Amino acid sequence: MNILVLCTGNSCRSQMAEGYLKHFAKDTATIYSAGVETHGVNPRAIAIMNEDDIDISNHTSNNLTEYVAINFDYILTVCDNAKERCPFFPGEAKKLHYDFFDPSKIDGTEEEIHAAFTKTRNEIKEYCKDFVERELLKYSV
Repeated sequence: MNILVLCTGNSCRSQMAEGYLKHFAKDTATIYSAGVETHGVNPRAIAIMNEDDIDISNHTSNNLTEYVAINFDYILTVCDNAKERCPFFPGEAKKLHYDFFDPSKIDGTEEEIHAAFTKTRNEIKEYCKDFVERELLKYSV
C-alpha cells in the first residue's frame, strides 16, 4: 500500500504526517510526502517531533513530480493550497483532505511559536492515528 502526504512546501505539516504515519502504520504501508513546491524540512518541525520521540531529521523535502509514476492507494492533502494545486494522479487513489494550520506562519514569542507547532503536531498525530486505524488496519486482519 502506497500513501502520499501532500502539502505546499513539504517542510512542516506533511513531514509531521509522514513521521506519524510511518510510526503508526509500521510495515503495512509505504509512506511518501511531497509538496507542490519544496521549501526544505523546517527545523522547528524536526524539534517538535523529537519532543514526541519521532525522528524526522533525515527526511527530505520532495516535489510531487518525483512521484507521479507511483501508483498510490491514498493521497492525503494536509493544506487547502495543496488540495487546490494537486495534479491528477493516475490510478484509483482515494483522496482525503484536512486543512491543518501552518505553524510556520506564526510571528510571536518563542513560547507562542512552540505552542502553535505543538498544537498542529498533536492534531496531525491524532489524524494519522485515526487514519491508520480506520483505513489501514482493516487490511492487516
